[in-house]
Amino acid sequence: MLRHAAAATAAAILVLGSASQAAAGDGSSASPRCSNSHILVTVCASDQTATPGGPAKTSRTGSYTSAPAVKCTYTKLDPQPPAENLAMQDGKRQGGKGAVYQVYCPATARIGVVWVPDGVQAPAQPVVDPEAVARQAVDSMKLTGPDIASPRRAGHYVVGMPMWMWVHQGPTTYGPNTATATAGGVTVTATARVSSVSWTMGDGGTPVVCRGPGTRYQPSLGLADSPDCGYRYTRSSSSRPGHRYTVTAASTWTITWQVQNGAVADAGQWTETRTTTQTTAIGEAQTVTS
Repeated sequence: MLRHAAAATAAAILVLGSASQAAAGDGSSASPRCSNSHILVTVCASDQTATPGGPAKTSRTGSYTSAPAVKCTYTKLDPQPPAENLAMQDGKRQGGKGAVYQVYCPATARIGVVWVPDGVQAPAQPVVDPEAVARQAVDSMKLTGPDIASPRRAGHYVVGMPMWMWVHQGPTTYGPNTATATAGGVTVTATARVSSVSWTMGDGGTPVVCRGPGTRYQPSLGLADSPDCGYRYTRSSSSRPGHRYTVTAASTWTITWQVQNGAVADAGQWTETRTTTQTTAIGEAQTVTS
């Protein structure tokens, strides 16, 4: 279910609408509008993996050759929502003169509410749903699954040893990543960032949900467990195909978007999932007796 919230401004009306390291040892620029293009998308992302003092990386920019034609309807709510409703609170901050309208876009199943000031006529049928424009912007980001740093494919890991998991952070693999799309005179900005990574370790155990990228292992930590994203295998992978477990890391991307111009400052949020799969070998600890 999409979560949707909306605010309002006082301008013209919106028409558009690594693994167990203890064991392993180890800017923004607008692109030119294409010919016959109706929507312009600009992507700007910061790569947080840059070394201290080093330059940050900026992702590509691009433009689309067609605009979505998703129609919506605006209906004044009667009765109006209670005072704690977010749209009502936005209206109160603007002086309280206006009303809350329901926005319904059947093609995208988006339902939300928006405050419309008095004197501004809400559009009965915007040409484009701003969320559809936001989705075009997100498509241009080319978001992917996690860039797994640990466990490493070539790592050597042992049953019972603490495995530290973490991912590299980049604009397309972790975020934040921002894209601005313009269509029909309205500009929508979307920002995507990973809110969690769920690790399925391939041995039938409960997936591990990590709320951040994980912590990089340091040899000085010895056999300590990861403070935020770790796992311990209880049996080797010798009985699995290729004698390896299949590890799947699934990132949840949270996307927020907001209309940057127009009388109705529409906004919303949704989530998307991207996955990365790799294999890792888990062996038994070897002991030597005399």
